[in-house]
Amino acid sequence: MSIAFTFPGQGSQAVGMGRDLAEAFPEARAVFDEVDEALAQKLSKLMWEGPEDELTLTANAQPALMAVSMAAIRVMEKGGLSLKDKVAYVAGHSLGEYSALCAAGTFSLADTARLLRIRGNAMQAAVPVGEGAMAAIIGLETDDVEAVCVEAGKGTVCQVANDNGGGQLVISGAAPAVEEAARLATDRGARRAIMLPVSAPFHSALMAPAAERMREALAGVAKSAPAVPVLANVTVTPLRDPDEIAARLVEQVTGRVRWRETVEWFGGNGVGTLYEIGSGKVLTGLARRINRDIEAIAVNAPVDIDAAIKALA
Repeated sequence: MSIAFTFPGQGSQAVGMGRDLAEAFPEARAVFDEVDEALAQKLSKLMWEGPEDELTLTANAQPALMAVSMAAIRVMEKGGLSLKDKVAYVAGHSLGEYSALCAAGTFSLADTARLLRIRGNAMQAAVPVGEGAMAAIIGLETDDVEAVCVEAGKGTVCQVANDNGGGQLVISGAAPAVEEAARLATDRGARRAIMLPVSAPFHSALMAPAAERMREALAGVAKSAPAVPVLANVTVTPLRDPDEIAARLVEQVTGRVRWRETVEWFGGNGVGTLYEIGSGKVLTGLARRINRDIEAIAVNAPVDIDAAIKALA
């Protein structure tokens, strides 16, 4: 059985994340310093000291989460990890796909930080605050949630944004339609329908201006073939061609994050262990609910990194 590395998305951020890595490993500290320099901002100070509401802003959370993931990767590489020799695939949840591509060498660290800053700003600016919304629907099948979105949409945008597995789907779109879809989902038997405290309707057609901004930004950075294939969020197919990778990243801004299918694909293609590299344990928990035959391991603290280096030696 082979190994895949996964990288978390927005929602996994927390004040203090990555500080223990920076204190324990000079390689990690160098990552945070390089990201700070690339963004002309002391993002690391914000990550370690807060305030939380500022860290949670999309334009800060996205490069910050990537920085923690890459700090862990650099420490593992210093410990002897060769991604191309030990890892069969990489994948990331939404912004985590950029972390995966940085780890695999498609983008430089500095370019990845700048791309995610552009992405966060563009996604925030695409829709005026209050006009869009997102909701988590718990306990309905995908087809049922899609039907609810169609019924509630009535010509406006309302769509499945994330299929996270474990009976959890996230919908996104125009605020009145998402609120109606959440109500309908509850009527149709959903265990819970929760409006999410987000500032924009991510992964919906309303993000089209942000997608165009990312098309421009991605065209302007150097891209290399990844050391190992990346499983794209929107197609659940392994990619190595840099131009196709960029095209799928553009689609990802308005398209569905198909995480349940991603974990199922891993299980069906010989992956026996998933390492979640970076802040939190969200993807580890999802993987365990989607496929209990896959071992899922979170790697974010120094002790986790030490154990992973030994296991992957």
